Amino acid sequence: MNSSIRIALAIGMAVVARIGCPAEPLRLVRSIPLAKVVGRIDHLAVDVEGRRLFVAALGNNTVEVIDLAAGKVVESVGGLHEPQGVAFLKDAGVIVVASGDDGTCRLFDSKTFRLRKTIDLHSDADNVRFDPRENRLYVGFGKGGIAEIDVAEKERAADIKLSGHPESFQLETKGRRIFVNVPEARQIAVICRKPGKVEATWPVVDAQANFPMALDEEHHRLFVGCRTPAKVLVYDTESGKVLSSFVTVGDTDDLFYDGQVRRLYACGGEGFIFVHQQKDDGHFTELARIPTAAGARTALFVPTLARLFVAVPPRGSQAAELREFAVVH
Repeated sequence: MNSSIRIALAIGMAVVARIGCPAEPLRLVRSIPLAKVVGRIDHLAVDVEGRRLFVAALGNNTVEVIDLAAGKVVESVGGLHEPQGVAFLKDAGVIVVASGDDGTCRLFDSKTFRLRKTIDLHSDADNVRFDPRENRLYVGFGKGGIAEIDVAEKERAADIKLSGHPESFQLETKGRRIFVNVPEARQIAVICRKPGKVEATWPVVDAQANFPMALDEEHHRLFVGCRTPAKVLVYDTESGKVLSSFVTVGDTDDLFYDGQVRRLYACGGEGFIFVHQQKDDGHFTELARIPTAAGARTALFVPTLARLFVAVPPRGSQAAELREFAVVH
């Protein structure tokens, strides 16, 4: 066989192989530079109608405001102290920022970015969630608590005590429960929003460092990401029992369930997004490993846009940026 035939055959085989391969479940659309950002990047929030994304640049002590239509940073909200959690409240017209270093929860005007209110939680204000039915904001803080904030009054209404610092937590949209990762206690705390108390704790066994969490409320499934070892635990939210577990990306910090395609997206600092495809109620198979960058472990999935946004921190020659992935059905 001469060289020209070998080359033609190789090209033909490559084309056939490519055609026969399924498309990646996530497609990189673009990268948006975060030119002035240094250090760690924490959580993100979105204003879907306004086409804006808010990035808590923890190491930079800023929240970066990205215009998604223009694909660039248009504002940098400064004067913060290790911003960790961020939320956009459309009806209230505010951006909420929880900061770890000074323990504050700040409410900024969403148009002018002027400070409207500072609520002092004293230490390590972290993840933020919003309940639109009750117009209540929930903020994890300190050595073991979630603060309930009345958005209309802009006042702290109550504290819910926990056995350790809360990491990711999820609110039911139809029920009244909050599921909270408490890694120090190796447990998931189950809170009833009324009367605002822990009603149950579920142990985290065969793993530690349960940081991220996702909820499939319709099918009563709670997904808990652990770092040691790197795995996802699948809980039945009716019984509190673990149905299954499977290996996932290392150093995971954000986890999302996509009910449209029945997939889990796990983002980890080892430099990948692991995409897990659901086979039945409690079991998943690994569908793909999408390369990102070292330390890129925080992200935001926006179902209405079918987009996954991943924050890439600066590391060596890699500059800080936001990567936008489209979900491929």
